[in-house]
Amino acid sequence: MMDLNSLVVFATVSETTSFSEAARRLKMPISTVSRRIADLEDQLGVRLLERSTRSVRLTEVGKEVLEYARGCSEIGNTVASMVSSRLSDVSGTLRLSAPPSISDTFLAPLAMAFQDLYPNVRTQILVTDRIIDHMADGVDLAFRVGAPNDSTLVVTRLLTYRHQLVASRSYLDRYEAPKSPQELLDHRLISFSHWRPTTSWTFVHRNRGDKVTLTIHPYLAMNDFAGLTPALLAGGGIGELPPLVQPDLLRGGQLIEVMPDWHLRTFDLSLVHVMSKPTSKACRLFKDFATQMAPMLFPTLPM
Repeated sequence: MMDLNSLVVFATVSETTSFSEAARRLKMPISTVSRRIADLEDQLGVRLLERSTRSVRLTEVGKEVLEYARGCSEIGNTVASMVSSRLSDVSGTLRLSAPPSISDTFLAPLAMAFQDLYPNVRTQILVTDRIIDHMADGVDLAFRVGAPNDSTLVVTRLLTYRHQLVASRSYLDRYEAPKSPQELLDHRLISFSHWRPTTSWTFVHRNRGDKVTLTIHPYLAMNDFAGLTPALLAGGGIGELPPLVQPDLLRGGQLIEVMPDWHLRTFDLSLVHVMSKPTSKACRLFKDFATQMAPMLFPTLPM
């Protein structure tokens, strides 16, 4: 997980094109600004800025990361403004559930930022890929991927995105990248699956609108996208990945999108709760907080 403070520093340096001016605006020593940038580049494994004695210039990767960093800067401003209206009497326990694919890069920073605002609220999170029973499981709010078909639930959409087909650079160095869905059948394929021997991927061409559905026999299948990521990084094959799962890997070039003209289907990430169940003040505040913060955490998602 990237340090939000380092991203804010990077955004400020990029916008001022000066370490000294960024240090003045951020009210910190130049050495701290320089160290923050160096730590961020080390973490990503790429150079974000080209430095000379007279100027600072963004690299191509740096330009992409800047869009994300600007979103993090907006998060800081939003949190600061929300602090002024914080309700000091908010307390209790907030019980959330979420699928495994969003627990580290989305839910953990969201929950921690909320608790910074409301330190008297304890948060319990059930990470599971099953459809939970709000009453039996005692869940206040559930993060759901896809459209819940249940009239008893109140649904608040947070994000919309499409999965991407990705592979590591090492895999693409060894094997020619497919240009059409049919060519995928000549490759080792890595897929999310629940104990099924086959699964299907449906692609739509972004320009022509052509639609192709493939039935595949995955070389590696698992019901956890985060668990599939190490296999993709190791060059084990080509697989689909939601953009909420370790997005730094695509930004940093460790994973590369395959067949970018052929798009997998889109999904909604929503926050849901039972209509008939009374909601606590903490629950209502978290729902509002998540609705505001989600687009800032992920300002540019593939569609």
